[in-house]
Order: sequence, then C-alpha cells, then structure tokens
Amino acid sequence: MPGMYHYYYDPTYLLVIVGALICMAASANVSHTYRKYSSMGTARGLAAQEVAAQMLREAGITDVRIERIAGNLTDHYDPRNKVLRLSDSVYGSSSVAAVGVAAHECGHAIQHKVGYVPIKIRNAIVPVVNLGSKLSWPVIILGLVMGSFGVLRIGILLFALTLAFQVVTLPVEFNASGRALRVLKSRGILYDQELSGARKVLGAAAMTYVTSTISTILQLLRFVLLFGRRSED
Repeated sequence: MPGMYHYYYDPTYLLVIVGALICMAASANVSHTYRKYSSMGTARGLAAQEVAAQMLREAGITDVRIERIAGNLTDHYDPRNKVLRLSDSVYGSSSVAAVGVAAHECGHAIQHKVGYVPIKIRNAIVPVVNLGSKLSWPVIILGLVMGSFGVLRIGILLFALTLAFQVVTLPVEFNASGRALRVLKSRGILYDQELSGARKVLGAAAMTYVTSTISTILQLLRFVLLFGRRSED
C-alpha cells in the first residue's frame, strides 16, 4: 500500500524526533534540579505539608485537606474532591524542593478560590479535550490508510484540541508558581538562597509544560504537512 509506506517513512518524522528530544531534555533537567534541591534543607525546617497547611489557612481556604500520595512528583491539587495531594518525596520533607512543590500546588488551590480565569477555561474544556485526544490518532490513521481528505482533516482538528489545552495550561502553571514564590518570600518561609532554589525547581518543572506544547505544535505541523500532501494528491 503506497499510502502506508509513504506515511511510515515520511521525512516529517524529524519534527516528531525534535519534539521528543526537547521533552526528554526538559524531563532530565527537572529531575536533576529536583534532586539537587531535595538535598538542601530549609532554615526554618517546616515540612512541606506544614507549609501547605499554612498557605491554605492564610488564603482563607478551609475546605481543602492535604493527603499523602504514593510516587515521585505525583503531587497535584484535585479541585473536584478538594484535596491537595503530596507525593512521598514531598510530604514530610523540609527540603527546598519539597516546600517549593507543595507551595505550587497550593497556588492552584488559591487559583480556584479566587476564580482565576485560565484555570476556569482549562477545566471547562477538559471533557472535550479528553474525547479529542482519544479519537485523534485513530481518526488520523484511518484517514491516512483510506487516503480520505475529510477524515484526515477531522483527526487533525481533534488533535488540535490537545494543543489548545496545553496553551491554556501554560499561564495556569506559571501563575501558580508565581503565587507560591510570592507567599514563600513574603511570609519568610524561605530565605533568599532557598527561594532561589525553589524558583529553579519550579522553573524547571514549568519548562516541561513549555516543551510539551512545542512538541505538540511540531506534531501538529507534521500532520498539516501530510494533510497538504494528501489534498494535493
């Protein structure tokens, strides 16, 4: 089948490779940075969950509980169940990295409380994006196999929903980190050198979202190029 041969050996795969490489580099950087500042303790010695509890309390958030969750860097805020979950490597740790991560997750809880618009948009499009991400690849592959211009276009549009979600996520993540760092500084939870370390940890984590978005853009560009070729045929 010439269409399938053309698909698997297309030079636009270079875009996919570039995207994968920058994502791998960002992931390696966040792991390295986190390990480095996990070994740096804080002068005040507050554990991450204590910092989180303090931040939530001072923000007037009384209906969010803090739980421990298994894994490494599996930390997240669950707005549906009002739970802030801290991973094994964060919960109970008073390292600069752990405190920074816990504060970042509190930043998301604060965003929900104040009605931060980007996070409202992100939450609103989640169901559509989940559906699009599940269907996009099967539809794209079907379009390529069938040589169908219309089916391929639908698949690309479904895939574009993932990019839309990632673009909306960027300000959400950067804003949460900004809120966290401001509180850590203003409340004297971290001192200057410690704050610098927390900023590097959160900055490295934020770059994983940036590179993931770039990777998706490159993948989408590849699909558009394939789409253009099909339309020319």
